[in-house]
Amino acid sequence: MSYQPKELTEKFVQAYRSLSKENVAMLEDVYHQDVVFEDPAHRMEGWQNLEGYFDRLFENVSSCAFDIHETVEQGNVAYVQWTMHFSHPRISNGEIRQVKGCSRLEFAEGKVQCHRDYFDMGEMIYEGIPLLGNVVRHLKARL
Repeated sequence: MSYQPKELTEKFVQAYRSLSKENVAMLEDVYHQDVVFEDPAHRMEGWQNLEGYFDRLFENVSSCAFDIHETVEQGNVAYVQWTMHFSHPRISNGEIRQVKGCSRLEFAEGKVQCHRDYFDMGEMIYEGIPLLGNVVRHLKARL
C-alpha cells in the first residue's frame, strides 16, 4: 500500500489533536516500530521506548493538549508547527503553560520513522520554576 506524505501528516496531526493519557497506545498506528524520537531533552529508539516516554509524560502532567497551526510536506518529510498547552503541578503552580514548537517527521513504510521536536526548553520548564524562571527570563532579555 502506498501512502502520500500529506495523508501521513494528517494522520499524525489527528492523533496529536486527540492525544491523552487514555489513548497513548493509539500512537502505535502512527509510529514505525523502529522510530527514532528526539527533543531537546531526550533521544530514544523504538516504539516501546517511545510509548513508555509518553506514559511517563502523562503520569506527571495534569493536562497536555496540542494546537496544530501549519504543516508542510516534501518527499517523505513533513514539518508540523504546534503549540502545546500543558500543566504540571510543580511548574508555575500548576497553571497552564504554552510552548510553541515544530516537529520534523520522516516517513517510512507508511509510518513516522524519525520524529524530531524543536522548542525552547527554557520556555517550557525553566521559566516556570520560581527564582530560576526570573533568571532565565532576565538572561533571555539581555541576549
